[in-house]
Amino acid sequence: MALTRRSTPICNVPEIGIGNKPIDDGNYLFTTEEKEAFLKVEPNAEKYFRRWLGAEEFLNGYERWCLWLGDCPPNELRQMPEAMARVEAVKRSRLASKSAPTRKLAETPTRFHVEFMPTEPYMVIPEVSSERRKYIPFGFLNPDTLASNKLRLLPHASLYHFGLLSSAMHMAWTRYTCGRMKSDYQYSISIVYNNFPWPDAPSPQPSPAGGRGRSAAEGEGKIEAAAQAVLDARAQFSDATLADLYDPLTMPPALVKAHQKLDAAVDAAYGKKSFKNDAERVAFLFELYQKYTSLLPGATKPKRGSAKRG
Repeated sequence: MALTRRSTPICNVPEIGIGNKPIDDGNYLFTTEEKEAFLKVEPNAEKYFRRWLGAEEFLNGYERWCLWLGDCPPNELRQMPEAMARVEAVKRSRLASKSAPTRKLAETPTRFHVEFMPTEPYMVIPEVSSERRKYIPFGFLNPDTLASNKLRLLPHASLYHFGLLSSAMHMAWTRYTCGRMKSDYQYSISIVYNNFPWPDAPSPQPSPAGGRGRSAAEGEGKIEAAAQAVLDARAQFSDATLADLYDPLTMPPALVKAHQKLDAAVDAAYGKKSFKNDAERVAFLFELYQKYTSLLPGATKPKRGSAKRG
């Protein structure tokens, strides 16, 4: 079945965005050692450093930092010569680009091309993840951490959203519909997430951001409790990275059990007790997809530019 690339979800759930895209030629990004060396000569810049995570850093526990000067008052910035040198380098690199939009960005060298400056915890999804994993590790980040464009972001996600997306049901859908980078999963917003049929059918009238219909809300409490249990199981191994925790050979039994309970809670929200395999899950979800999309405005008018996967 062909899936349409959609700009918004077919169900009443939060929309996904992407993280920050600096286009800085690496001038604003630092390892811990580089940050410490920079601050020895520019100590006043310390308050402008934010923890920085892309998919690699999120999954493997790498520590990186971003020098975010977009909100730095000009009088303070001019008193930090090393920071000014970074800004000048960004401006030069943008002006040297063959891309007209990038050259335009040189007019505001302290700002990013894409910006997401969170004020509350937010959920993240790695753009690329190993196909060896039974579950793609999703998670929550605090607002003092900046995400790169290698992470997909759900600013208004709850434990319910985390739980459903972390389930075997969503993973079966992802494996079938996502694109691949080499053999790894490449999570698409327009194909995977926006077409995913949640337990609640789309409403003719849009609901507030993050709103859900009655059918999904019935099992919400159980899904949230099971989702929290997954997070609690991870927390038992605070020194382990998500790559460690979700390697099929090293995944702790407590985390396996927590995910199994979450899978059961999500299946129940769909009105099912269990599925024999992924193929059965995908078949069920595509039936639901057809039902939901038939309710959307303009559903009788086929759209061009559809894609089977990716």
